[in-house]
Amino acid sequence: MNKSMKLLIALLAVFGLVAAACGDDDSSTDAGADAAAEESTDDAATEESSDDDHSDDDDHDHSEDEDHSGDISSIGAGVNVTMGRANWASGYVQAEIYKQVLEQAGYTVASPSLLELDPSAGYLAMAEGSMDFWTNSWYPGHLSWHAAELTDGSLVADHVSIVDGLFAGAGVQGFLITKSVAEENGITSMQQINDDPAITALFDSDGNGKADIFGCPESWTCDNIISAQITYYGWDNIEQTIAGYDAMFAQATDLANAGEPMAIYTWTPSAYVTTLIPGDNVLWLTMNADDIIDDSNPNGDDGGEFYDQRPGFDGFGADFCTQPCQLGWKPADIQVTANNDFLAANPFLEALFPLMRPSVIDISILQVEQGNGDGSEAEVESIAAGWIADNQDLVSSWLEEAAAAVS
Repeated sequence: MNKSMKLLIALLAVFGLVAAACGDDDSSTDAGADAAAEESTDDAATEESSDDDHSDDDDHDHSEDEDHSGDISSIGAGVNVTMGRANWASGYVQAEIYKQVLEQAGYTVASPSLLELDPSAGYLAMAEGSMDFWTNSWYPGHLSWHAAELTDGSLVADHVSIVDGLFAGAGVQGFLITKSVAEENGITSMQQINDDPAITALFDSDGNGKADIFGCPESWTCDNIISAQITYYGWDNIEQTIAGYDAMFAQATDLANAGEPMAIYTWTPSAYVTTLIPGDNVLWLTMNADDIIDDSNPNGDDGGEFYDQRPGFDGFGADFCTQPCQLGWKPADIQVTANNDFLAANPFLEALFPLMRPSVIDISILQVEQGNGDGSEAEVESIAAGWIADNQDLVSSWLEEAAAAVS
């Protein structure tokens, strides 16, 4: 199978996940899928006669972009903005899009790559004012960090605001399991992996009698939620591996492709589900079909009441998820969080941020492009610039509406 056809299959997998998460009321889903399919098919037809050097592609040549200068381009003149980003690659492109849109309004914005933090450090930085905002909050889980206390006794929640907009309910998350292993052993839930000694043994990689599941890096919040789920469900025979995510994902991919037992936490939108593809080499795994972790905070964590995942997510059919499907995770709202003083000092940005709602389908496509690239910061910047160039009318409408709101 050639590269373009693999990309097409990967993109369609992403579209299926996003459509299930967002429902059928987003007409941009079908349009985006059709456009991507057409583009990938065209690429496949011409792939033999083209090389892999895209440095001169029209999609990324913005030297002749329309000049959108004017009054809006001077709104932020003289204002320096310190934005950051989370330390997971699936959030890089959306952060860079925000940076470049703010620059169109005249702001001087530090590259978010210069302030890449985990949530624990990120929310403290925003509360203390050393970071103005980021685009990588995952709620409700990240509400737990709002309960963190500063040295003066105040809470993070006293100093930051959640901004409406971006991707509401789009962050589908849960565990994937090797498809062939699930089907051959009749595995339908994580509960079963805990309860059935023979199945527990399949996932016991270190011989300690417990099933090993790939979780999250420390301080990503999802690691705490998974630990709370293990306690809440009484899964004494399961333990979470906490390590660097990309290293865990690479190991999980090797296991899945070899038909070996593995279970790993992942999320969408991301390029991860274009490598571990639900319905192909993996399935989404039901956690517990009869129960979902609530706000009881079984591990007594600060802010642990926000680990509540009710009502979960059951929107995948048998082709993608073990049945009855219940991922045990509520689809997250991926949103901007900003320092209160920063918003108060910049009413234009306070008006602009809620308007910025790029298509989650578009972002998914960009993440696949990023995942197939060289991993450089220059490439992230180019991908974001390409999206803005292709959607300049939309970007201009955001800027104009925000300007009108504060005029």
